[in-house]
Amino acid sequence: MLTAPVDSVNAIAMGITQTPLAAMLWHFFQGQLSHDTWEMLSQFRILIIIAGLVVGFLIGLTGVGGGVLLTPVLILLSVPPTIAVGTDLFYGSLTKMVGSYQHWKQGSINWKWVLYMAIGSVPSAVVAAYLIHFVSVHYGSADKMVRTGLGVVLVFAAIASLVNEIYRKRAASFQSEVDPSHHKVKVILLGVVVGFLVGLTSVGSGSLIAMALIMFSRLRSTTIVGTDIAHALLLVTAAALAHWQIGTVNVPLAANLLIGSLPGVVIGSRLAYRTPGRPLRYAVALLVLAGGLKML
Repeated sequence: MLTAPVDSVNAIAMGITQTPLAAMLWHFFQGQLSHDTWEMLSQFRILIIIAGLVVGFLIGLTGVGGGVLLTPVLILLSVPPTIAVGTDLFYGSLTKMVGSYQHWKQGSINWKWVLYMAIGSVPSAVVAAYLIHFVSVHYGSADKMVRTGLGVVLVFAAIASLVNEIYRKRAASFQSEVDPSHHKVKVILLGVVVGFLVGLTSVGSGSLIAMALIMFSRLRSTTIVGTDIAHALLLVTAAALAHWQIGTVNVPLAANLLIGSLPGVVIGSRLAYRTPGRPLRYAVALLVLAGGLKML
């Protein structure tokens, strides 16, 4: 009865990297680490913390969502795509709690938009997570499917970021807000599409929803941000719980990312007031676009 869990752990260890670090990780699970191996493990942990620091810094500096940056970085570090997605969702649910609380205190959340989008997005994200599990069980691995899906969504997310920049000022000029209860089906279907993409790739909970809100909701800029984050909290948390249940969340990996990203966000946020943000956001969007095309 222990064969499946052992095989699963072995697969994760061997998938993290194609270097001798994979064997080292397997020895770690077996409790057979030498002094040199412990040094290698420490270096890998430092690498993850540095990655979290860089991603957090860029988030604070540009406002670009963590999913479009963190998941590709983890995959470049040879973390299996399914583990990268699940861990990023878990990580994102923790960070979005703080942002949602701040916007709730400021009264900058339109709960009607959050509700109608979540009706579609939350169950759709759970379905996507279990699709990963189904493919993994019946076809050996869902990594290729997730990687391809991630490439497609990164391309769309990069385009969405560029569109957001173009329409950002126009959104502030709108006067009358759109009531989502008058467009229930369309808003729920929007949630279904974005929720599925987030459950499959961990990308899109911020960038794609923000683009839709900017173009269709006529909300004020601050309300768009607050509504986007509050909805993302519900969506990402539901997806993270589903990924936790199917075993694609690596808690120590997420913890090390948080160690680096929290101070990175603080530093980036402080520098944002002294740095021209718009050119940087364009640069990051183009970088994300290149990463998506490479994965495809």
